[in-house]
Amino acid sequence: MNKTIRRASVFCLLMVLALLVRATWVQGYEAKALADDEHNRRNTIAQYAQPLGDIIVAGSPVTGSKGTSGGDLRYKRTYTQGELYAAVTGYSSQAYGATQLEGIHSDVLDGTDDRLKNPKDLITGGQAAPGNVLTTIDPDVQKAAYEALGDDKGAAVAIDPKTGRILGMVSTPSYDPSKISGTTDGDAWQALLDDPDKPLVNRALRQPLAPGSTFKLVVAAAALENGLYGSVDERTDSPDPYTLPGTSTVLRNENASAPCENATLRTALQYSCNNVFAKAAADLGQDKVKEMADAFGFGTEKLDVPVRAAKSVYPTGMDKAQTALSGIGQFEVTATPLQMAMVSSALANGGELAAPHMVSQVTDGDGTALEETGDGDTERVVEESTAEQLRSAMVTVVEEGTGTNAKIAGAEVGGKTGTAQNGVDNSNTPYAWFTSYAKDRDSGKEVAVAVIVEDSGSARSEVSGNGLAAPIAQKTMKAALER
Repeated sequence: MNKTIRRASVFCLLMVLALLVRATWVQGYEAKALADDEHNRRNTIAQYAQPLGDIIVAGSPVTGSKGTSGGDLRYKRTYTQGELYAAVTGYSSQAYGATQLEGIHSDVLDGTDDRLKNPKDLITGGQAAPGNVLTTIDPDVQKAAYEALGDDKGAAVAIDPKTGRILGMVSTPSYDPSKISGTTDGDAWQALLDDPDKPLVNRALRQPLAPGSTFKLVVAAAALENGLYGSVDERTDSPDPYTLPGTSTVLRNENASAPCENATLRTALQYSCNNVFAKAAADLGQDKVKEMADAFGFGTEKLDVPVRAAKSVYPTGMDKAQTALSGIGQFEVTATPLQMAMVSSALANGGELAAPHMVSQVTDGDGTALEETGDGDTERVVEESTAEQLRSAMVTVVEEGTGTNAKIAGAEVGGKTGTAQNGVDNSNTPYAWFTSYAKDRDSGKEVAVAVIVEDSGSARSEVSGNGLAAPIAQKTMKAALER
């Protein structure tokens, strides 16, 4: 063979082999990455090729689908009472993707999850009938919290202490996911992005803020667990006013006439005495307070319910003055409403924290479970005696202290108010908090609730946990006990 022809043949053979290797690499190794690429239009076409499965609340769907006219996306998502359930469902948009339960379980809801497919579908690549997501949400609890928040900017979370089931999750202002589910909803989408109140943010899970005096429950737990004080009725060593360690800054109490000097933990919770809990935090030291906070769930990087909650933070590297301020839920302490509901939930459940969750089952179209979340998966946070003492003190707060607006006839109700500073030198409207639990004396039903009101439009002097947040918690707890 001519040398030139032989060289050309070898070169062509090498080119063919290179193409075969590249094709094999793309199809065998990079196929999944290409299939999952957000720019792959085929994924969106497949997602909306048939009616989506549903997100279920108490046996009834709160989502739906309807056909579209024109284009290659045959169906789009619809929502029943979209604003009421937006903090639970999230949105599924042909243009802007999917969030929360819609996003986490999108492959089940659109029928592309391999677990939904029969052997023929797996071989042919056919699309299966979609599955459904069953939530733990109670519609009466959800509605009560949503209506109680009304026009306030804030959030509420309700948990069954024994099971960890999330019975209600509300964030306001809300939005209707139906209005952004199509491909021509740019104006509605932009309006949501431009809204200064950020309705797309799930305040219940994704916006940790200073918890204020609700954090005093964590400090009280640390004081009892570490033996700083033997009971909630033992006198503390707490001067009033209290000067922050190493400074000349005097920390005063909101109620100057309250009996806070050397007050017991019960009295200190009842009157929300800053001096007692700042001094206790400084005496314990930041490590012991952090250990207690982390036991309640602070610092958890992956708190999935199954939507991932933002991390609640108890800071480190503080001096003694900063540690004292952390004891009243200020300095750099932050918490989500979910986290503060977990604090009350653990105390209500004898010191054991049941893992919070808002999905009970993920099923195929026939109702066969693909995933199941068990109830009552618990971890001990504090000793039962500590939880019992703190519940007793929380009842005193509601019966005789700063939380009287949370009372429910026929129920044991315990709570803790909080008014957290907001902005440099507290220049903005403070946050109003309330974390609580309630137990029906007859039925034994229980619930733990946390509420934050970021802004109600009230005058600064009218902002308080008892005035703004406790009535919302009361209505939410009452609905839970009546379910």
